[in-house]
Amino acid sequence: MTNKRNQHVVPHSEGWAVKGAGSGRATKVVETQREAIGVARGIAQNQATEMLIHGENGQIRERNSYGSDPFPPKG
Repeated sequence: MTNKRNQHVVPHSEGWAVKGAGSGRATKVVETQREAIGVARGIAQNQATEMLIHGENGQIRERNSYGSDPFPPKG
């Protein structure tokens, strides 16, 4: 079993948080969504996983894959 987890950028009471999928605790809490996206992108690239960006309402608004994409776009 692997500990690679997709990274989620989610709203937090103190700004924005980066959380690994299934984790109850935030990996990092920052003031802006832009900062959180930067942190999550670095982790996702390092672990070859996905980054999911949530809007203020909590719904996923964007996702980026940094691993082996099973459905790569045609070129």
